[in-house]
Amino acid sequence: MAKNEKIVGTKRRNAAPKLAAAVEAHLKTLAMANASLAITVGDDPGDEVVVLLSANPGSPLLPLTKVASGGELARAMLALRLVLTQAPGTLVFDEVDAGIGGTAAVAVAAALADLGLRHQVLVVTHLAQVAAAARTQVNVTKTVRAKQTFAQASVIEGEDRIAEIARMLSGGLAQDSALEHARELLVASLGKKRRG
Repeated sequence: MAKNEKIVGTKRRNAAPKLAAAVEAHLKTLAMANASLAITVGDDPGDEVVVLLSANPGSPLLPLTKVASGGELARAMLALRLVLTQAPGTLVFDEVDAGIGGTAAVAVAAALADLGLRHQVLVVTHLAQVAAAARTQVNVTKTVRAKQTFAQASVIEGEDRIAEIARMLSGGLAQDSALEHARELLVASLGKKRRG
């Protein structure tokens, strides 16, 4: 048994730099252009695995769980899932798009849509680009009745979906330009799904 532990430990240590490089490459496309990532594998037995992250130039590599913000942690998990071929049937991402916009949001949306081809992906987002890339969009609203909070989730389609994406784009002002941009995002997303 000790011999097998040693073999597995050696294989893990040999694979760690390749896995780290692949995850780091994905991080660079997910609005973490300056990120550095390393994976250390401890000694046998046990082979404690630690993922180290430096999100900014000049920052040292430190354990991901100690230095990453919620959004950075979510994007690191997304990058890891993009690299690994086996994953649970359902993946949940909350705040994967925190602190990003524009081109980075489009890249995160595309990565999530790619994962969605192989898994059920649930994403909590406030970005129109990410919402538009979804096959199905669910709107969650909260209401307070008799001093108790209730959440309601409903699938939105058609004009309701366009209006919600426009609201996300414009901060609640359903202007004609926001509605047009929402339509463009959905059409572009549909085109990518057909090609993919």
